[in-house]
Amino acid sequence: MANAASMREEAETIAVKALGFVAADPELLPRFLAITGIEANSIRKAAAEPGFLAGVLQFVLAHE
Repeated sequence: MANAASMREEAETIAVKALGFVAADPELLPRFLAITGIEANSIRKAAAEPGFLAGVLQFVLAHE
């Protein structure tokens, strides 16, 4: 179980870094917000929701 918890933590860390990457990009952030329907001031709250970070990774992977 410790290994699974460690892997989950590592995956969450990567996703949080991806979110930081998106948030820092003046072209990507508005696109991300438009696609997800999330308002900029709600990102922190949304990040705590199940599946949000996976969605961030999917967004980054789909970006050309």
